[in-house]
Amino acid sequence: MAKQATKDTVKHFEEILADIRGGIIKPLYVLMGDEPYYSDKIIEEISERAILPEERGFNQLLLYGTDVSCGQVIEAARRFPMMASRQLVIVREAQLIDDLDKFEFYCKQPMSTTILVISLTNKSLDKRGSFYKQAVANGVVFESVALREDKVNFWIERYVKSKGKSISPEASVLLADYSGNELRKLVLELDKLLTNLQDGRNEIQSADVVENIGISRDYNLFELTKAISVRDQTKIFKIASHFADSPKQYPLVVTFATIFSHFSRIVKYHAIVNKNRGASRSDIAYYIGINPFFIPEYEFAAQNYPLIKCMEIISLLRKYDSMSKSNERGEASDGELLIELVFKITH
Repeated sequence: MAKQATKDTVKHFEEILADIRGGIIKPLYVLMGDEPYYSDKIIEEISERAILPEERGFNQLLLYGTDVSCGQVIEAARRFPMMASRQLVIVREAQLIDDLDKFEFYCKQPMSTTILVISLTNKSLDKRGSFYKQAVANGVVFESVALREDKVNFWIERYVKSKGKSISPEASVLLADYSGNELRKLVLELDKLLTNLQDGRNEIQSADVVENIGISRDYNLFELTKAISVRDQTKIFKIASHFADSPKQYPLVVTFATIFSHFSRIVKYHAIVNKNRGASRSDIAYYIGINPFFIPEYEFAAQNYPLIKCMEIISLLRKYDSMSKSNERGEASDGELLIELVFKITH
């Protein structure tokens, strides 16, 4: 019986990898969901371990949904391996196959000598459908959920730790602000940082991120929210003006989203502190979704922005986000909207 796709993404992913590395490879895998990084890694592991290198020439087939029908995939999967105990058939971008539901019939009785991997990108099967139900009954179904923004820093720290290294909290936040929650991009940048660590150092620091990824040391979203927290007016408007001069490098929608997330965390800080006066910094950090290292900043921010002010600012952010996407903005540029917004936030 397959593991259900409703499990926590990371936990289920690690269980599947553990099985594959332990030699437990099922004849059918259906990989789907919003985060393709996990599917890529599962396919990579299966490709490396399913069949011997010398057998791959005749027994490993890579297909794409743009080029094949369901019937052609099934025909390939029902062939017998050539001079090997099994064959591997991988179908990428399977969401583009028109007659996808016909896989139901193959899933009822998959070939024991074939490992069929069906990978859908940014799409999931209808869980009420027969294809999904048969895949669950006779194979492994894995569904990835996009990483929540408030979990990106923790994911970064965990990934770096798995490589035997560490990353400073400032560097983690800086990278998260730059890369967002797209894991393919995050891994690409992290691997670059890990490769470029010099002098036997084991910790990635913010200077490494600035130097290797091309993020400005002084003008970035992390520095903007930090300046807003302590109401450093000079720094706030210096950064906002820099963003205004480079709208392509600093898209307004991303800046608004980051400021919104920041004030959402300040609201959470108020909530837990008001509810539990004796909460430890670790408990508060866990509830907010930040590294405990940043709690002092949120203590300052909570003093500078009482709960009522936070709610006003969140309402302002929604208003300006709506304005930026409509004619309501008049002739104001993105940069002018941002400068006007940060003025209202800090006054």
